[in-house]
Amino acid sequence: MNAIRSFKFVFPTLLLFSAGTAVAQDTADDAADVILIIEEQWEAEQNGEKDWLDEMLHSSFSGWQKNAPAPRSKSSTKLWDRFADTQGQMLEHELYFQNIVVEGDLAVAHYFYSSAYEDSDDKVEVSNGRYTDVLIRTEEGWKFIAWHGGDDE
Repeated sequence: MNAIRSFKFVFPTLLLFSAGTAVAQDTADDAADVILIIEEQWEAEQNGEKDWLDEMLHSSFSGWQKNAPAPRSKSSTKLWDRFADTQGQMLEHELYFQNIVVEGDLAVAHYFYSSAYEDSDDKVEVSNGRYTDVLIRTEEGWKFIAWHGGDDE
């Protein structure tokens, strides 16, 4: 009889532990996926790819870079990205993730960056800064819905 009582206690506890482990694993997997998307976005910009804006920004996107006077929509972000591309190109970058929170279909990632940029006069400048990116899970995968940040200067 004691063995049956023990089993009645242990079995539900094991189910709760297993469910908690699965949720923790899903969150860790989601965080890893978010990091990959952010890295892909920086790589696409560095490589001069233009499709990333259409593919990775949600239609309701609103991002506010430190040097912008106001938040920018997806179309405004595309316009200013095209202009920036005429001024020079990113040569290299490195991201330093500080914290990622995933809650359901929403993710917030805080990170620092270092970036080397060559302007149209062949002058190279290294800058450091920080970003907070907000992504949502869609049927096509994680997409940026907002961001804020820029150079620390």
